[in-house]
Amino acid sequence: MIISTMNRKQEFPEGKTVQECLKAMDAFPRGTLAALSGGVVRELNDQLRQDCSLTPLTLEHEEGRRVYERSLRFVMLLALRHLYPYQQVRIEYSVGYGVYVRLPGMELHRQDIVRIENKMRRLVDLDLKFEKKQWAKEDAIAYFEELGQQDKVDLLRHRPVPYFNMYSIDGMWEYFYGAMTVSTGYVRVFTLFELRGGFVLQLPAGSDFDHAAPYVYRPKYLEIFSQSAHWCKIMGVTNITDVTRMIEENRLRQFIRINESLHEAAINDIARKVHELNKHIVLIAGPSSSGKTTFAGRLAIHLQMYGHPSRRISMDDFFINREDLPKDEFGEMNFESIDALDTQLLADSLNGLLAGEEVFMPNYDFTTGEKDYLTPPVALQPGEIIILEGIHGLNPQIAQLLPADEIFRVFASALTCLNLDDHNRIRTTDVRLLRRIVRDNQFRGYSPEATLSKWPSVRKGEEQYIFAYQENADIMFNTALQYELPVLKHFVYELLMQVNPSSSDYLLARRLIKTLNYLPDVDPAQLNEIPPLSLLREFIGGCTLEE
Repeated sequence: MIISTMNRKQEFPEGKTVQECLKAMDAFPRGTLAALSGGVVRELNDQLRQDCSLTPLTLEHEEGRRVYERSLRFVMLLALRHLYPYQQVRIEYSVGYGVYVRLPGMELHRQDIVRIENKMRRLVDLDLKFEKKQWAKEDAIAYFEELGQQDKVDLLRHRPVPYFNMYSIDGMWEYFYGAMTVSTGYVRVFTLFELRGGFVLQLPAGSDFDHAAPYVYRPKYLEIFSQSAHWCKIMGVTNITDVTRMIEENRLRQFIRINESLHEAAINDIARKVHELNKHIVLIAGPSSSGKTTFAGRLAIHLQMYGHPSRRISMDDFFINREDLPKDEFGEMNFESIDALDTQLLADSLNGLLAGEEVFMPNYDFTTGEKDYLTPPVALQPGEIIILEGIHGLNPQIAQLLPADEIFRVFASALTCLNLDDHNRIRTTDVRLLRRIVRDNQFRGYSPEATLSKWPSVRKGEEQYIFAYQENADIMFNTALQYELPVLKHFVYELLMQVNPSSSDYLLARRLIKTLNYLPDVDPAQLNEIPPLSLLREFIGGCTLEE
């Protein structure tokens, strides 16, 4: 068989492992965890039987980080099994470069965290091999049922294929929805931080294989997740199977109503704060596909209820001309950089409005890549509030150009609190990506491949220019709707199925499909229950905000 890497090709006898081939071809960089082959992740001890190409995966690659996290989570779960037998473990959500873990019904203290970390390090030092076997779905259901892990039982009953890979260490079997490292010795770098009765399992940063990333305390981020967890409790949902059950029992309409009512109450609370604090500029920031535009429109409605008309302004209209745009490392126009904005023009325009002046506002034409001033000048009405929406809304470079006592900052992001099961979370970035695929296809004519191919660049810009400033917010708003995944599946599933296996984005498409496979189909008639001003309408269509 012929194995190829980026730089060379070489013939090997059938049965050679991925690791053996990569090492023989000098294509095994430090920190290699697995390999990518034809849109599929291959574990290092996989035996190869036919011609293929191999690309090493390290922590610098998104899929490499997922392999590392899965394997480290297994080590953590085994340590907890040894220390606290039969105790439920819940892996909640991302916290920087880590995940927040709690043991429901049990509060952990510092000495407990130290015990867990020490136990994990002993398991890593033993370099235990992950055993992989193919199990029938019925056997796995029976196994988890005996352990009392009803969350996995309920989920696997909806799995569309009859067999899948289970992994074991020291007699404990688990299912992690993806590839693993060869052994525990590959996940030596980690640390644990005590947090809110549980702990954060902290991984290395992308390019540093030797140190766990420092933990950054983000109280506002944690608070919005606490609020969302409370909402989930009100709605009776924890894992995706709870949503599935509601659909199967014909309770989706009521679920939508409650979820939307909670959003409505939270938006009204933000408007009330703006009114009480007598602010005149609301800065709204957030990552791609968070629903910022619809949120801004709904906030304007609630501000009107408190006697404040509002003027919505988009930062996009303040882009510099296309020929002057900064370039990224690939020579492409970088719309994500704050240097793409004419910040001085933005400041002059807003300060002029606040001073009672008539101002000619720019309109950016994305076709020509230039601004025009074809609309009549505008001035603020008495009591009118400026709502400025854009990805850089919380950047200090914007705020320092405006009167500090006039500003109220909002960070809007879709932070799903639903898991697949107790040990496997649904990543918030995946939900935003599904939203973006649907929106781009519905309203911009983009293929799913076009959206998927841009996603790594979008994510890089978010980390650099958006998430770094999220704690500058006066308040955060979670735009996630816990009913949205089955709705998005209705629009996106067939699009993802069209991604060709030869595409460089096939792996990402298949990962999203794998999650969607656990969701039932939604009766299209029930989609009419989604209100026309729902944040989800920004992506699936039917929003009447501008009508």
